[in-house]
Amino acid sequence: MSLTAYHKMQLYGALLLLPAAVLLTTFAYLPTITTVINSLFLPGFRGAPTEFVGLENYQVLFDDPTFWKVARNNLIYAVGTIPTSIALALCMALFVNGKLRGRGVVRMAYFTPTILPMIAAANIWMFFYAPQIGLFNQLLGILGFSGVNWLGDPSVALGSVIAMSVWKEAGFFMIFYLAALQSMPPELKEASDLEGTSRWSFFWRITFPLLMPTTLFVLINALINAVRVVDHLFILTKGGPNNATNLLLYYVYENAFSFFDGTTAATITVVILLVLAVVATLKFTILDRRTHYQ
Repeated sequence: MSLTAYHKMQLYGALLLLPAAVLLTTFAYLPTITTVINSLFLPGFRGAPTEFVGLENYQVLFDDPTFWKVARNNLIYAVGTIPTSIALALCMALFVNGKLRGRGVVRMAYFTPTILPMIAAANIWMFFYAPQIGLFNQLLGILGFSGVNWLGDPSVALGSVIAMSVWKEAGFFMIFYLAALQSMPPELKEASDLEGTSRWSFFWRITFPLLMPTTLFVLINALINAVRVVDHLFILTKGGPNNATNLLLYYVYENAFSFFDGTTAATITVVILLVLAVVATLKFTILDRRTHYQ
């Protein structure tokens, strides 16, 4: 039986989608389903079978004060990094988009932190934060101030991690804003100049609204980055002191590979996935329409 042209096109499309479907199923869907299942069971010890406990693992997790401290740290980290990185990226993009001598060098300087591996960046900032010989404490000593234990003092440790993350991410987000600015029709600026519009009014009433799709894209990426923090915590603080810098994904890593508690790690992972699912739902149902003015 010969295939019609329509069925051939369907088969062709299915074959094109097959590699992506296999990869997503293998590395996204199956691990997610396995994680959800593991969060509902209590592992057996000394060869005993696993025991189904339903939502009891979640109750234990929500009764754990350490989990809520880590979740609070992650919320503070997100609030500290997301708006700051976006605002700084937008300012840098506006600056390097104008007529500037040595503009290419400035763009490269802004983007350089992004191309550094996170481990290398964390080691650089480890030198900046060193208590005795660190750059920041040396500068404070020159100004006549006493040094600060940037990573060892619980009151400033999380802020120190936030500062490094903003430095690392802002240049990456700047690239998207710069591309959006360069795609804007120049006629808009010419028309505003003829009308005598101030630079602030032009930015607030024309540039910023046109940048909203880019801002939404950057916002989602910044949110994802705020949740998946592991590597530079491993170098800088290992979640300390006293869990002052411990964040959710690093807490998952600790439970899974340091405490060998896969059940708790799976339970925390499911909670993270649920939170991200709620955020994604809000993004597609509310923010998309308002961003694209539908």
